[in-house]
Amino acid sequence: MAAKARYLIYFQYWGTGYSGVMKSPSHQPVLGVQNYLEAAVQRLRPVNEVNISISSRTDSGVHALCNSAHLDIQRKEGKPPFAAELLVEALNFHLKPEPISVLKAFRVADDFSARFRALSRTYVYRLVTGCCHRSHLPVFERNLCWPTANRPLNADAMKEAAQILLGTHDFSTFRSLNSETPFKSPLKTLLQVDLMPGFSIVSQQSFHSHLEFWELTFRSRSFLYKQVRRMTGALVAVGQGKLMPRHIADLLERRDSRAYPQNIIAPPDGLFLKNVEYDATGASRYIEHFPTLPVSTGAKNSPFCLNLSDHGHLAAAPQQLRGPASSRISKRQVDGRV
Repeated sequence: MAAKARYLIYFQYWGTGYSGVMKSPSHQPVLGVQNYLEAAVQRLRPVNEVNISISSRTDSGVHALCNSAHLDIQRKEGKPPFAAELLVEALNFHLKPEPISVLKAFRVADDFSARFRALSRTYVYRLVTGCCHRSHLPVFERNLCWPTANRPLNADAMKEAAQILLGTHDFSTFRSLNSETPFKSPLKTLLQVDLMPGFSIVSQQSFHSHLEFWELTFRSRSFLYKQVRRMTGALVAVGQGKLMPRHIADLLERRDSRAYPQNIIAPPDGLFLKNVEYDATGASRYIEHFPTLPVSTGAKNSPFCLNLSDHGHLAAAPQQLRGPASSRISKRQVDGRV
């Protein structure tokens, strides 16, 4: 029997329409991104049971510019391990037409863990002012940002409040309760929290020039359940004048999830997992900046795809011109026969 090969894969997805990134029972009407990834790996005909270990959980409606996972693939006797480039091409072939794309793959040590070797995770939350309902957004922005209000946000107050969240705190107030709550420490270290002007992914904005986009960036080794959405909601409430910056310190001090104000948690739509970072010894290598890589939206000839611009913002880019997958790799290769 051939030896197992472990791979680290980076992948992105459009979170609308999935139950989240984690696997869901197959009988449910809405599945997770992991279901589709594992189905694509199964099409490669491995002899081992397929089990992908996701590094970073995201909820239903949350998107990822870059998530990561590790998986083992054991092939039949006499067949060599998949080359990383071939694995990427084959998985993307079998993922069509889902809005999921594998970006890169690397061979890693057999004991490598995508979850526990991660140094940090970075999330970006996209906000927009100038409208208060998603129906007023450009169609390409719907489900990709949070329309907070018609009036501008007080960015200075939000930045002041954000600084209070930096560092190591008990974030009990900023987590939602779930079955894992009793087993997870509420102590987290927030390494970065920034508010910066953002951009629309739509290049032609003549009809929507009144819209103003903002990006909130959070970086930490790990986060509590819905912590980013709760922090975002509280900071937006500060920007709207519903809370003062000092109230953020008060909420931290309360250390009680029930103390979080009602009806201010941010929706999932505007949240993106931007990056998962590893050190040089934990993986074959860490890619800090990704090239423009398309994510299919399910629509034919879609002119837009999600990517990181040179400045780290979400931006629009033309869909890369790519020939059919069969022009690059054969049907036998994508089915794992060679």
